[in-house]
Amino acid sequence: MDLRQLEYFVAVAEERNFTRAAERVHISQSGVSAQIRRLERELGAELFDRSSRTAALTVAGRAALEHARAALAAAESVGQAVGEVTELIRGRLTVGMVIGCTVTPLFDALATFHRAHPGVEISLLEDNSDRLVEGVRSGAVDLALIGTAAPTPEGLDALTIISERLVAAVPDGDPLARQQRVTLPDLVARPLICMPPGTGLRTLLDRACAAQGLQPLIALQASAADAVADLATRGLGVAVLSESMAASHGDRLTARIIDDVETPALLALVWRNANNPALRELLVHSRRAFTAPAGSGDTDGG
Repeated sequence: MDLRQLEYFVAVAEERNFTRAAERVHISQSGVSAQIRRLERELGAELFDRSSRTAALTVAGRAALEHARAALAAAESVGQAVGEVTELIRGRLTVGMVIGCTVTPLFDALATFHRAHPGVEISLLEDNSDRLVEGVRSGAVDLALIGTAAPTPEGLDALTIISERLVAAVPDGDPLARQQRVTLPDLVARPLICMPPGTGLRTLLDRACAAQGLQPLIALQASAADAVADLATRGLGVAVLSESMAASHGDRLTARIIDDVETPALLALVWRNANNPALRELLVHSRRAFTAPAGSGDTDGG
């Protein structure tokens, strides 16, 4: 048994798919499968149930997973400890970003961090906010930029980047554009265009409607704010966005704050702990990038 086998095992367990795991660890699927088979022979038990389309863990696999993660973390800590003594940070960081999000300050932070610490391998992945939060909790993701309705997801640390009200955005000729005050009851009478479940904006909308006993008609969904806005400009429904998302389409859409949704939509960086020296340094670069003067970057996402 070696660390490479454990790395492949953890990748398949977290991705629930051999192909995606192979892409993650940058080798062929057959190479991953062969190493997993070798590990299973050494352990004397099958780690995955291969009878379904997803690579589901067996009882033995579930028992082995946390120990495999711990072994990989311990091995990485050895390198980090030596790196700290020699003032050289090494290792690997996985950074998550909500789908459809263009976040220039995050990219700036990654670039300055990479120049300062070239010995750290960085991987970037996109997913919806709910899955990114679970990835951070499980240790599969070190740092994630998410849209959220809660200032700090349970069990995590967080840095709020943007806090904005939810708005309804419609073409100039729409009746809602002539209203100075728009409420949720106004919206549920119309077809809505919004982001899909698992995103911060959608969670905020769903919770606000549930609190008032309202059932919205979700006509169309898109992961990118630009797509939601484009659909609304064509008269297909009322777009539900954050203030900055709608503002970037102010030449085509009129935005009205949803008056009775007072909880803000948040864009936040989340992480589980900062014991990892590489993560601590990335957080320093991230704080610096996100607190740069206004206009230095676009933070449009959900």
